Amino acid sequence: MMKPTRLLPLSVCTLVLALAGCTSTYKWVGIRFLYDEAPVGSVRVLLDVPYFEGSTLEKHRLDLLLPEESPEAGAWPVLIFVHGGGWTAGDKGLKVSSADVYRNIGRFYARHGIGTAVINYRLQPEVTWREQVADVAHAVSWVHSHAAEYGGDPGALYLSGHSAGAQLSAYVALNPGVLREVDLSPRALCGVIAVSGAGYDLADERTYELGAERSYYEERFRAGDPGDGWLQEASAVTYLSAESPPFLLIHGSREWKSLQHQNRLLDQALRDSGAKSRLLVATQTHLSILLALSREDKLPAAAVLQFIRETHC
Repeated sequence: MMKPTRLLPLSVCTLVLALAGCTSTYKWVGIRFLYDEAPVGSVRVLLDVPYFEGSTLEKHRLDLLLPEESPEAGAWPVLIFVHGGGWTAGDKGLKVSSADVYRNIGRFYARHGIGTAVINYRLQPEVTWREQVADVAHAVSWVHSHAAEYGGDPGALYLSGHSAGAQLSAYVALNPGVLREVDLSPRALCGVIAVSGAGYDLADERTYELGAERSYYEERFRAGDPGDGWLQEASAVTYLSAESPPFLLIHGSREWKSLQHQNRLLDQALRDSGAKSRLLVATQTHLSILLALSREDKLPAAAVLQFIRETHC
């Protein structure tokens, strides 16, 4: 049984996260009012599993949080979760005090019968966004190849992420060439759950009019391009088609206007292309929505569970 809600209005209990655009140093105030620990219980936990053949880097590892073995129940779906951090920071093992934010998400979904792989990937500026996309693709490929060994269904993979992780997830899912590079069909993903993402359409001028800084995205996505081709190349909307997987887009009503606009833009673009999309607006901030993903009493978690249970390949 889940604990009763302890979430107070943010005007009373303020959660502060110094992210420099969702990056670097995490500083939480009042986290115990927002964080609801999902107990390990019967969840199987395997940490730091290598997913990139030939690499010994810590950033090429993932954590598996899996449902208790139950052969009679059949294979379970698998959620692949990509952390945020503005493309320059973050880690799957993030702990704030004793709160392990991302692994808690994994435990929560594992306890609901959904195997979860929480992945790491290399960070900028050591690599460019292209290598980050490749890392996520390699993680997806590894999960697809190995899910059955642990009791998962390789035909029921769902890719998800928060903030920068949402952008990377959307790009990997929508650009068919990315998964083909790792010998995986673009149809390998049953669905995508993008939470509080932005940068889906870097060429959209309205986004910058609403307050997003073009220089922020240029620093992360130009990657040596002498012209402006990066605006389209790095934008997930460039690759939309009727064959794109179904999307669940979630953002908070208290997030930046430019971010909210980007989510509406992607939702409409998916629909216009013939793909399926649902846009959910929760009463959350960019930060509290991350913790709401592992709270049964909050709308984002309920929506994710419903999406996975009702969306099939």
